[in-house]
Amino acid sequence: MSYKIVVDSCGELPENLKKDPHFETVSLSMDVDEYHIVDDETFDQADFLKKVAASPNCPKSSCPSPKRYVEAFEGEAEHVYAVTLSAELSGSHNSAELAKKLYKEEHDDKKIWIFNSRSASVGETLTAMKIQQCEEAGMPFEKVVKTVEAYLNSMNTFFVLESLETLRKNGRLTGVKALVASALNIKPVMGATDEGTIYQLGQARGVRKALMKMIEQIGEKTPDIKNRVLGIAHCNCPERALEVKKEIIARYMPKGIFVVDTAGISSMYANDGGIIIAV
Repeated sequence: MSYKIVVDSCGELPENLKKDPHFETVSLSMDVDEYHIVDDETFDQADFLKKVAASPNCPKSSCPSPKRYVEAFEGEAEHVYAVTLSAELSGSHNSAELAKKLYKEEHDDKKIWIFNSRSASVGETLTAMKIQQCEEAGMPFEKVVKTVEAYLNSMNTFFVLESLETLRKNGRLTGVKALVASALNIKPVMGATDEGTIYQLGQARGVRKALMKMIEQIGEKTPDIKNRVLGIAHCNCPERALEVKKEIIARYMPKGIFVVDTAGISSMYANDGGIIIAV
């Protein structure tokens, strides 16, 4: 069966998947003061971070429209899957579900499933990769859905950011204690709940110690890590990401590991220097 995997632009696709005709990205967008920025191949991370740093206001994001998802569902593929960032953090999932309902009214023969990643960034990437693995193995549509949903239930997301201000100002830290320890350089280690909200796993003084604490958490929460692929996304800090990759390999020897730069939406929330990991 032919298939298509639609990923919203919070999920960073490695170069090989960007060139794979089975994949399509639907773009979110961002506004920084008077600047409207589309999170697509034109996104300039350095320019975006510069605009954010210069602005006294918090950047805002907008999810893809149902119309854009409908366009992505078009084509010859008999099986269509969409992967969205957590429904608890964005309207992207609801937009995709509405698009599916509208599209199925006229194309009831096509099988479509919307996956709520309950994550973001490389959590979406890993989900998309799992879908492709299942399709290439020849699984029927229903088994792909069941297998990937089970995979999502076992996946964990972790991150360490230089600053939580954008998340806080945009209301993405509901239930997370505000940290008033910037003078002490306290950096929180954050994760995603089973529902796809954000919570604090721990904290450390300084980014390096926080990253090491995050790596410890990855091992504790992923007992089968040797059998899993791990994704690392970084916002303008490739050396930091490679150091984290090296440490993870030395400790855990995962089945696979890849590093990508954050796209627009992930860059907006991770801010300069942020590291996001999903496994």
